[in-house]
Amino acid sequence: MKFIHLSDLHLGKRVNEFSMLDDQKYILNQIIQIVKDKDAKVVIIAGDVYDRQIPPQEAVGLLDDFLTKLNNLGTKVLIISGNHDSDERLAFGANLLERTGVYLSPVYNSKLKTVSINDEYGQIDFVLMPFLRPAQVRRYYPDVETETDAIKTMLENIVTKNTRKVLIAHQFVTANGEKPEQCDSEVLSVGTLGSIDVNLIKDFNYVALGHIHGAQRIGYDHVRYAGSPLKYSFSEVNHQKSVPVIELDASGNVGIELIQLKPKRDMKKIKGSLNEILSHKTDEKTDDYMHITLTDDAVMDAMNKVRSVYPNTMNVEFENFQTKQLDIPVFKAGKRLDLPKLFADFFDKQNGQELSDEMIDFLHNTLLYGQEG
Repeated sequence: MKFIHLSDLHLGKRVNEFSMLDDQKYILNQIIQIVKDKDAKVVIIAGDVYDRQIPPQEAVGLLDDFLTKLNNLGTKVLIISGNHDSDERLAFGANLLERTGVYLSPVYNSKLKTVSINDEYGQIDFVLMPFLRPAQVRRYYPDVETETDAIKTMLENIVTKNTRKVLIAHQFVTANGEKPEQCDSEVLSVGTLGSIDVNLIKDFNYVALGHIHGAQRIGYDHVRYAGSPLKYSFSEVNHQKSVPVIELDASGNVGIELIQLKPKRDMKKIKGSLNEILSHKTDEKTDDYMHITLTDDAVMDAMNKVRSVYPNTMNVEFENFQTKQLDIPVFKAGKRLDLPKLFADFFDKQNGQELSDEMIDFLHNTLLYGQEG
């Protein structure tokens, strides 16, 4: 059987106030074509289907369109909830959808859902393990304290006797203490979550992981993060997004093929003077999402000037002699900051000249700086 491993779609996500819906629709249609080309019988979505627990209407419509196209191909879909999803909302209509070949992880009730799908060699059991905290498992198993306890307990109670089995999970997995490579777009959501060791789950024929946005293996080739299908932060500019196509043979051995994805708009970083930025090559793609570092001393209305060439510029920052010499005082808890003085010092270091007395008086008298926060 061939199946496709997806995760971290984050439908409805906004990056620096730019909606990613158009880009997400484009990449999902590309994935549909991969399903056709590879004749994949199953598509896995390993959590973080949406970017927030109450997704916008457009994001729900996009998922509906994606699932409908997969259903028209006769492809079965297995979906678990991630830490960005609401497990209750995502599981709505699960019993009805199951009749069409879409299987959703239910709200946890002491047992993980197992979906059995047949191929020419027999039955494959797909175990759906949504994102769960120990407290959710502890309701049914009082001895559970840590993430490791929770995973062990859930796996001990799965219902599967087949030799070929696949785990779909949304967890922070390490390999002998070594953490997976992370990026800015998911590091905050991972936060202080406890990790689990890969050896707890390595006995499955394949482990389809979600939670980390960079595609990578964890300890073993068959334990893998698919990564997000799009770049969601500038820490991902060097990522090559891909779709793992997994082929499971009669003995349970897996073959893994990574199909590269080509976004509608890439995410890039460039650095140079304003003149260098504006004199772009005529054959250069200009509608990508850009983080631009200007090396000029100062540029008035820099964002609008840059956007005259790169309309989807998300960030503009300066890197020059003055910024490298800046020495901003550390904010100390419990101490009232002299914000006008901080601003005056910053202005002096940035521009090499002092604020006028008139401007200093304005800063002291304006409501923004003149009242306690």
